[in-house]
Amino acid sequence: EVYVKTLNEVSAQLDTVDRDSANDKKSMFRGLKLDEVHNMNAAFLRALHFENISDLSSSLTMDMISYLRLDRDFGGFDAWQKDFIACAMSSRDGYAITGYSVFLKRYLNVVIDTESLNVPVGFIPVISLDVAEGAYFRDYLSDRKKYVSRMMKEFDWDVIEKRFDRVEKSKKNLTV
Repeated sequence: EVYVKTLNEVSAQLDTVDRDSANDKKSMFRGLKLDEVHNMNAAFLRALHFENISDLSSSLTMDMISYLRLDRDFGGFDAWQKDFIACAMSSRDGYAITGYSVFLKRYLNVVIDTESLNVPVGFIPVISLDVAEGAYFRDYLSDRKKYVSRMMKEFDWDVIEKRFDRVEKSKKNLTV
């Protein structure tokens, strides 16, 4: 809620900010545009994260499109998991994300730090895991690996499958 509220405030300020004094050193416009991306990503990445976790009876079958695409694009489902965990362990204070690259025309895992660093262009997220310390410290202290393992066991594959399905259906319209 805080990120959405802040995003709305930033958006309102952008409506009236002086664009003539915009520059690359320090300007109100530049600061607001950076804040806009940070808050927008924080709101959406967290929403994606919360939507795709907490399924205590998580189930993935080998005939699901999500399994088939991860298996294909990573050279095996286990390879995807290993790569995803490595991304989760590598993020400084952000997310491990699996998504579809419209440029590479395949799924890949990425590390996004602090909501707005290293966000790839032309990338559609399908799996999101918040690995910022605030997401796990209360329950796992500094054991991020245990948190990641536990959350991956709770991925809601029905939600994730719908995301993959939307990407697959829209691929023909995703030309750049």
